[in-house]
Amino acid sequence: MTSAPPTDLPAAHVAAVPVGTRLDDWWARVLGTPGRLRLWMWGAPVAVTLLAAVLRLWNLGQPHALVFDETFYVKDSWTIWNLGYEGSWPDKADARFAAGETQIFDADPSFVAHPPLGKWLIALGMAATGPANSFGWRVSTAIVGTIAVLLVFLIARTLFRSTMLATIAGFLFAIDGHAIVMSRVALLDNFVMFFALLAFCCILLDRRWAADRLAAKVAAARSSGGDPAWGPVLWWRPWLIAAGILCGLCAGVKWTGFYFLAFFAVYTVVVDAVARRREKLPFYASGALLKQAPATFVLMVPLAFVAYVATWTGWILSKDGYYRHWAEAAHAQWTGAFAWVPLWAQNLWYYQTQMYNYSINLHTPHPYQSNPLTWTLMLRPTSMYYVGTTKGKDGCAWDSCSAAITSLGNPLIWWAGTAAILFLLYWLVRTRDWRIGLILTGLAAGYLPWWLYMGRTIFTFYSIAFEPYLILALTAAIAIVLGRRTDPEPRRRRGILWTGVFLAACAVVSAFFWPIWTGQQVPFWFWQIHMWLPSWV
Repeated sequence: MTSAPPTDLPAAHVAAVPVGTRLDDWWARVLGTPGRLRLWMWGAPVAVTLLAAVLRLWNLGQPHALVFDETFYVKDSWTIWNLGYEGSWPDKADARFAAGETQIFDADPSFVAHPPLGKWLIALGMAATGPANSFGWRVSTAIVGTIAVLLVFLIARTLFRSTMLATIAGFLFAIDGHAIVMSRVALLDNFVMFFALLAFCCILLDRRWAADRLAAKVAAARSSGGDPAWGPVLWWRPWLIAAGILCGLCAGVKWTGFYFLAFFAVYTVVVDAVARRREKLPFYASGALLKQAPATFVLMVPLAFVAYVATWTGWILSKDGYYRHWAEAAHAQWTGAFAWVPLWAQNLWYYQTQMYNYSINLHTPHPYQSNPLTWTLMLRPTSMYYVGTTKGKDGCAWDSCSAAITSLGNPLIWWAGTAAILFLLYWLVRTRDWRIGLILTGLAAGYLPWWLYMGRTIFTFYSIAFEPYLILALTAAIAIVLGRRTDPEPRRRRGILWTGVFLAACAVVSAFFWPIWTGQQVPFWFWQIHMWLPSWV
């Protein structure tokens, strides 16, 4: 990818271009009026967002059963809404809860392995529709999954300066099965993806904000006869502050949000050094590391931890949350220099240590656990739900039927995305394109930390946290295939043709897999022909 913006020409219109007409001239005539241009600029994001909404909200309440880890998060969410913390449920409560017995919990607290923010968000949907409504269990994840598609569109348009490439990115994210499934079940990981993506957007916006202000300060210092050898410190960076808060909220869903905080902070230090070098500051590296980096830390990290602690407000204000009075009961109050720390903070800290010990030592075998090295290839997708029936039972009209929800990405999108990531690693070394560096930073933040826990019980569906960046990486590769406006016409036409064929194939594959992403009852043989690899079963 070069600095020149890629074409905005949609592949679907190639056949309509008269022979001998330059593509850019034809596209200029298509958008030749302000009204058409506005329709294109505003219609494209609306279209991909509506597509995402339909695919995520249609028949969302089915199946009316707690699937996979909904057994934890839906019930915990409802007790958080009522108690401010996770209460206890009787044995075999799932069927009773789905049948409408939603108040059978008690106030005894239960130990949980994840922070509460995601469960509060799930509870909002339940409170709006009623706790017995399975649509309400999942509507919050569906909404954030839909908004995430719009965010990917807007980020892609900012990165590539192309509405067409942004539409491609939004379209691919909208139709991908993994993104669809994770938006249609009440799990926490879609919220991790959403808050991290918002933080990524803020980091993207901060890049230009900070560079412009650095240039202005350096110019002012030089015009007054000063020598800004180390460069100024930028303290007012609102987008960076927002990114820190959002990373804290992300961690308030799952602790993996802190990895995004670390990776984004390091990326910011690196681009600050590049900006100082661009301004020809003699000590640009040391200035970025020793002057600006501490300010960046102050702007991001403390606010992130404040935001994280704030997600525990319900537990802090409660009287009966798990470990809420551990220090007093165990006579383990802090003494000496830390005696001033409030008891709620001491108890919260102890709770965090127990959550960490539980998470790091989770090695219980599970039939759908997977090695993170295989995630981008979707070698072991997670089966969220499967019910097999025979003819005449539950509406089955065939000899045998299957109803499945399998968190399996569109194979074409994920396999092509994996190839795009490998290619972009080379392309980054060759071109040093900052856009590629930022995309790969987001991908690394959501993916690489899991390589440290290969022996732990982990699942492919965690990859939703970095899927937006895989989509952006694939879009960047498509931009290279499409070429630049200065490329020869035959090369441009080939690029557009191949892109159009790829997008059409992705749409066909998504339509083919749609029933096993949404729990629809199908003949058993129909389910079988979707199991392309033995590891998918």
